[in-house]
Amino acid sequence: MFVGHYGVSFAAEKAEPSNPLWVLFIAVQLLDVLWAPFVLLGIEKVRIVPGITASNPLDLYYMPYTHSLLAAIGWSIAAFLVYRLAVRNAPSRAAAIVGVAVFSHWVLDFLVHRPDLSLYDNTAKVGLGLWNLPAIAFGLEAAVLFGGMLLYFRLGTARRTAMLVFGMIMLAIQAYVFFGPPPSSDKAAAGAALVSYIVFALIIRALERRRDLTTPDIV
Repeated sequence: MFVGHYGVSFAAEKAEPSNPLWVLFIAVQLLDVLWAPFVLLGIEKVRIVPGITASNPLDLYYMPYTHSLLAAIGWSIAAFLVYRLAVRNAPSRAAAIVGVAVFSHWVLDFLVHRPDLSLYDNTAKVGLGLWNLPAIAFGLEAAVLFGGMLLYFRLGTARRTAMLVFGMIMLAIQAYVFFGPPPSSDKAAAGAALVSYIVFALIIRALERRRDLTTPDIV
């Protein structure tokens, strides 16, 4: 899963509005944010194998440090602790939601990945494989993304149109990932993914800041 993860960000923001949305954008993709440099450094491995699934050419055959269940739990706990330390006045609930947002990545990946998600180390791999059903996988991405966004809109944001346009752009990128040409190499896939995570977080930070400026103060 790719853009569907961001639906969890919007839903988590509705659950705890004190968390910056851009932080949640990083949190839900943290496993992939770590995966990309790990691949670039040769710590984790991926191959480009067109046809390995009907909608994704990545053979994610070695990623125990980011996408094993044990690693996902560890990174979620680390995110909780780092947020508690970095934001001293944040309530425990806010840090807990950041941790849950990190772990949500593994849960959603479990739905779409082929059995390449290990439970620990690089063994006991699982995955329901919805990537082999492109229409269902793409529909799930859209449903989770816009479902979370609709929950977020209940906060009364003044930037609904901009957020929806951003969501449509993200979904178009997802369509390109599903139905466009495969990446030229494993390093190209990892580099493009890392850039997209950073750019998306920067864009949502700008949109959220604009929302804060345009939302009237409540006395």
